[in-house]
Amino acid sequence: MKKEPIYIKIEQDIIRSIALNELRADDQIMTEEQLCKKYQVSRMTINKAIVSLVSKGYIYRIPGKGSFVKYNQVSKRIGGGTSFTQDMIARGIKPGSKLIDYYVKRGKELPFIRDRLKLGDDDLIHYFVRLRTGDGTPMAISYTYVSGDCIPAMDLNALETSFYAYVESLGLKIKKTEGEVTSKLPTEEQQKILRIKNEALLVNTHATYLDDGRIMEYIQTYYIGSRYGFSYVFHRDVKVP
Repeated sequence: MKKEPIYIKIEQDIIRSIALNELRADDQIMTEEQLCKKYQVSRMTINKAIVSLVSKGYIYRIPGKGSFVKYNQVSKRIGGGTSFTQDMIARGIKPGSKLIDYYVKRGKELPFIRDRLKLGDDDLIHYFVRLRTGDGTPMAISYTYVSGDCIPAMDLNALETSFYAYVESLGLKIKKTEGEVTSKLPTEEQQKILRIKNEALLVNTHATYLDDGRIMEYIQTYYIGSRYGFSYVFHRDVKVP
């Protein structure tokens, strides 16, 4: 029986450590020099294992720093109508939410948001910022504006779990969302909160409508591009001959 190449064993050992959570997202794996000493092989053999792990999406390399565990990217279907919490649970990932900031303003203090929510100058607007995590790893940061006409008083404890579950507990029914996805580079504050460098963020901006036609929220969520993606399905109604 042909003996399995040593680089495959090294590759499988690292994959096993990731699967057992001995190595987590963004953890640095052993250096090539350390792996050479551990397995008593040449740097060429180690490099072959590393290149294979990169191509399969298990790790990523930063020149001059080393190799790191890559987070298994979550793909959200555009138009699917699912929340961040539902997206995480569907993939066996534990969702998390940390409230960073909260305050209440009048419509006249936030004219842009007032117009988006179709409110008046004296209507209340709830504003809160939350860090969203998956298995404790930062995934996104969201900036949310909620109509005081739809939700007069806010339970801040609900903002550290699923906001949409809280909305439903109030007897409100979400009908649809309308928005767009763009990309931006993070601000220094976002880099600090998300614990990233100058990595591209996917920005999902949308308005959420209730079944009675009112606009409940206007929200911008900045997802870490390497950890979160968007997918879609297009159906062609007209048959092409």
